[in-house]
Amino acid sequence: MFLYRRYSTNKKIYSPTTAFPQLLNYLLRFSLNSSPDLQFFLFFNIVSTLGEGTFGRVMQCIDHRRGGATVALKIIKNVEKYKEAARLEINVLERINEKDPENKHLCVQMYDWFDYHGHMCISFELLALSTFDFLKENNYLPYSIAQVRHMAYQLCLSVKFLHDTKLTHTDLKPENILFVNSDFTMTYNVEKKREERTVKSTDVRVVDFGSATFDHEHHSTIVSTRHYRAPEVILELGWSQPCDVWSIGCILFEYYLGFTLFQTHDNREHLAMMERILGPVPSRMIRKTRKQKYFYRGRLDWDESSSAGRYVRENCKPLRRYLLSEAEEHHQLFDLIESMLEYEPTKRLVLANSLRHPFFESGTAGDAVGGKSWEGNRDISR
Repeated sequence: MFLYRRYSTNKKIYSPTTAFPQLLNYLLRFSLNSSPDLQFFLFFNIVSTLGEGTFGRVMQCIDHRRGGATVALKIIKNVEKYKEAARLEINVLERINEKDPENKHLCVQMYDWFDYHGHMCISFELLALSTFDFLKENNYLPYSIAQVRHMAYQLCLSVKFLHDTKLTHTDLKPENILFVNSDFTMTYNVEKKREERTVKSTDVRVVDFGSATFDHEHHSTIVSTRHYRAPEVILELGWSQPCDVWSIGCILFEYYLGFTLFQTHDNREHLAMMERILGPVPSRMIRKTRKQKYFYRGRLDWDESSSAGRYVRENCKPLRRYLLSEAEEHHQLFDLIESMLEYEPTKRLVLANSLRHPFFESGTAGDAVGGKSWEGNRDISR
């Protein structure tokens, strides 16, 4: 990606794949260029690479302007389409900072941004593992009902704030919900003969606003990562904030069970899974969609005797049959999930109402989350 090749002071040659951290650190700390952008960079030391993608890299850095605090620095490739995407994300993050200067609504905090020789750079608060990565590293052991409750409340609160700010995130998924601190305790499961982790604190932040869209902006036809994509998006009926609510419903299911609700990469199969789990697609949506190729005589065109049909039948079942317990709080969670997975966007739960759902009232002092009772954790504005 970043093809700096020569460190001119000592003539050492770096390969394109390994040069970036060392060379950029050199540039940040030792360049004699007096331009403002390089002076700005004098305050950073790179510690490690946190991740990378098509857009560029995210580096863990020491920010000496913040008393040596550690930050996450997102460094964008010097490619116009990625730079434009970064500008759009910065615009969203600046609006979030403007509307929530004290960071009470649990969106990742952007500290600042700058352009370094064509590389857009965004400085963020440093967070820990994503809720997906923790799940993965824990052999997909689901979160406890108390942990799901706390994370769900924070997620609803945060995304409600986005919706109130006339934004739709459009890419909510466990990978984009990060723990503030992912330290854990370890216990040994004798029955399964394995060690299991329990995260100490379920405080989370919502991240990745690269696809976030304001109400007044152009809405791309297809949004969201496949498994969390709402039916109105698949059917190209137009979308707005309710598509985020659908994604949250899918996320809460995944936290509770440890696996994805809709494990597919095909639109027709995705719709078949929805019907198997949630019942038939409403006739109004079928009549209105231009994607008539998925339907025949007002019903989903799906062959249940095919290999795909057998896969759906064997791997999907009506939503309530996924309950792990008949306890009231488990049914309350599934009532919340069901209300988020309404086919019709206009009938889907509004997040302002979700915060008053009985599931969030059912926590007791015995529901320990991160070493505190649920009631203590409901004050999450700190």
